[in-house]
Amino acid sequence: MSETLSWHGPITRWDGEKAVYHLLTIGGGVAEDLTMHERLRRLELGGRRGFGSVKVMATIGGTRWKTSVFPSKSGQWWLLVGKKVLKAEDLAAGDEAELALELL
Repeated sequence: MSETLSWHGPITRWDGEKAVYHLLTIGGGVAEDLTMHERLRRLELGGRRGFGSVKVMATIGGTRWKTSVFPSKSGQWWLLVGKKVLKAEDLAAGDEAELALELL
């Protein structure tokens, strides 16, 4: 049985060199749980996934999708929120979102 984590925060717009990204920055105790999960998986598997990412099933509103979260150097984690999710949930940069993450 996998663990489910909850987070609430604003969607942030980040302008990359080649594209615009929207993301949720995950901090606090949820970030600590993600970090511990990643460390345990690394010990079990003998290595890290790309960029230290963790596979998750993410849910915002009625939209659920399989993706990964990525660690930042500050100890927070990032979840990229795609255009399909933004459109389906009528969200934009600056909007608050309720997130559920099921660790895979």
